[in-house]
Amino acid sequence: MLRHNYRPQILPHRKPQIDELASILAPALTNETPSNILIYGKTGTGKTASARYVGTELENASVLAGTKCRIVHLNCEVIDTQYRVLAQIANGLDDADDHPSDTPRTVIPMTGWPTDQVYMELKNQLESIGGVMVIILDEIDKLVKKSGDDTLYNLTRINSDLKFAKVSIIGISNDLRFTDFLDPRVLSSLSEEEIVFPPYNAPQLCDILQQRADMAFVDGALDETVIPLCAALAAQEHGDARRALDLLRVSGELADRENAAGVTEKHVRMAQEKIETDSMVECISTLPTQSKAVLYAMLILEQMGKRIFTSGEVTVVYREIARIIDLDVLTHRRITDLISELNMLGVINTRVISRGRYGRTKEMWFDATTSKIEEVVTRDPRLDDERLKKLDINRLRAMFR
Repeated sequence: MLRHNYRPQILPHRKPQIDELASILAPALTNETPSNILIYGKTGTGKTASARYVGTELENASVLAGTKCRIVHLNCEVIDTQYRVLAQIANGLDDADDHPSDTPRTVIPMTGWPTDQVYMELKNQLESIGGVMVIILDEIDKLVKKSGDDTLYNLTRINSDLKFAKVSIIGISNDLRFTDFLDPRVLSSLSEEEIVFPPYNAPQLCDILQQRADMAFVDGALDETVIPLCAALAAQEHGDARRALDLLRVSGELADRENAAGVTEKHVRMAQEKIETDSMVECISTLPTQSKAVLYAMLILEQMGKRIFTSGEVTVVYREIARIIDLDVLTHRRITDLISELNMLGVINTRVISRGRYGRTKEMWFDATTSKIEEVVTRDPRLDDERLKKLDINRLRAMFR
């Protein structure tokens, strides 16, 4: 119940957005075509959960009303080409239970057909089923950036090719600027209605966490400071409910592992550190070797007692490392670019310092403990080198005097 994919019966603090979404889709119950909708909002603001909730309620209401309403939900981060989107919609429509047993079923393969044939098959299946189809395209910006707006152009124009069926599209995006990539004709058709989901504030996150905690924990398991602290920490990071739920879940898991009597503020602080460390470990492990070599140079500078170091010092140590492990030596400009990337990823902190007539330089330092960073960096076979372990730190110190 503390996982992101759990959908509660009631979504706290999203009633205005749910009501607006429901009123836009309501014409589907009288077999009319609802307007297409674009939903915007940052990660963890309840966009997907609200759209799925309204979709489920619409399907249930259509059964009572005696009309046909179907919902298809696609995650465009995974299904990110026109072919796969069209094929997934068509295959999702063709229920084996609804299909007559004496007629062959057409299943579109996930590759191999011409795209226009897939489009025709989708159109034929929509016509044979009839009713209203609502297609939810989650992470729609990923689809547009990967394969352009051809998919959306075809889907927004499909109603003109249909007689017995109607299609409505709901696009969900974290990126307000993705519409810059769209053809004006596609944009005007797709954004007939727009709904913005604002970030949650700390009191709202408290209500969400309390709702889940009542189901997930036994009575008295949570210290009274736990939920407000989780909410406050998540509210600082643009009101992300997923972040708040992760903090609460990991806090509970850590308390459970040490057989504690309950979850306390200490466990929340430990959970915050663990979540940040886990994401940093994943981030560092996927860096290219050159970036790891620059990071390793910073680790050596810290071992030398330098809490704050300059880009010039990093370059000197990096060149020594590159020479030892036979790595192509990058220019100072490129090293500065890699330092900026490490800062953007949150691995290090940087600031630009003016030194008057001597120009400007970039200073940097580590925010967290470096033992975990060093452990991940040295997993790279090229940096786990015995020659690096014998690096003469005293000689390097002499170079900076």
